[in-house]
Amino acid sequence: MMKSLLCWPEPVIRVQSLAASGIREIPERYIKSPSHRPSLNNDVSQPQEVDVPVIDFQNLFSSDRGLCDEALRCVHNACREWGFFQIVNHGVSHELMKRTCEVWHEFFNLPLEEKQKYANTPATYEGYGSRVGVEKGASLDWSDYFFLLLMPLSLVNQSKWPAIPASCRELVAEYGSEVVRLGGKLMKVLSMNLGLEEDSLLKSFGGEENVGACLRVSYYPKCPQPDLTLGLSPHSDPGGLTILLPDENVGGLQVCRKGSWLTVKPVPNAFIINIGDQIQVLSNAIYQSVEHRVIVNSNEDRVSLAIFYNPRSDQLIEPCKKLLTKDRPALYKPMTYAEYRLTIRAKGPCGKKQVESLKSPRQSD
Repeated sequence: MMKSLLCWPEPVIRVQSLAASGIREIPERYIKSPSHRPSLNNDVSQPQEVDVPVIDFQNLFSSDRGLCDEALRCVHNACREWGFFQIVNHGVSHELMKRTCEVWHEFFNLPLEEKQKYANTPATYEGYGSRVGVEKGASLDWSDYFFLLLMPLSLVNQSKWPAIPASCRELVAEYGSEVVRLGGKLMKVLSMNLGLEEDSLLKSFGGEENVGACLRVSYYPKCPQPDLTLGLSPHSDPGGLTILLPDENVGGLQVCRKGSWLTVKPVPNAFIINIGDQIQVLSNAIYQSVEHRVIVNSNEDRVSLAIFYNPRSDQLIEPCKKLLTKDRPALYKPMTYAEYRLTIRAKGPCGKKQVESLKSPRQSD
């Protein structure tokens, strides 16, 4: 598998260039099978929006015990029932969030030759990309992206980050630092809600200084046939936690809840948090990652910023011993995060097949 991850199996086409060419029909590679098209469940021009739970994050650290306990309960319920929630009053500057979004809009509007300087390969995915997975002839999603590493600091190479716009590297470093700090706080909250020591999940990730964190900025161009394709195919996130800054003005993120696809309605200046597969494994499925996807539209482009807060790559991830009982033994076999993510890097988004494949043989019957 490693050898196949060295290069793309065929020339990469930039979706933004396709959209700008004025085509009225999308190429066959982007057309999803009928059962995966958004038109079966929703009118993509007017998708049904839903309010996922909204948590006032500052209440989690309030000296008022009642406020704090209520906020903890809300997070716990959201993790168990949704796998998704939004947080406000999270401590990250709204101005920094706005400026970071704006600089990425500017990047994607640069001439193609400038962006191509950062063209990526599937070896690490760092840089400017337009596909996930290396299977030749695979179905493609209607999006481009930029992927970069934020943690551990020993792996960060800012020369791989855009030099234009001039403020990009500085803004990304500041934004990344703030959001990674927020990720550490969220991990402590989840630990407490699971009845573990406050730093238990962070230790399971390799410690706060050793976690892996990366940024994926997704660009979803307007599409002439949004009912036939997806901006991002259904998947659960392979890492620990995802901290998403969505486009406030253009909806698109959908979560699968009780068999239906629901479009998340973003709250201004909020982050959308979702549970990843590694937290599902560590919590022994008390908290579960949730399948989600992105729809596109024919009128507006959309940009979103996702920071993935992940275990150290060589860290062995398995259910926390304290959460295991005779009646609820370990549901998943141990695996390092580096080994786990190889599959999605090779095959691309595949629903929840990857985390389900980890189930111990006696749990799969």
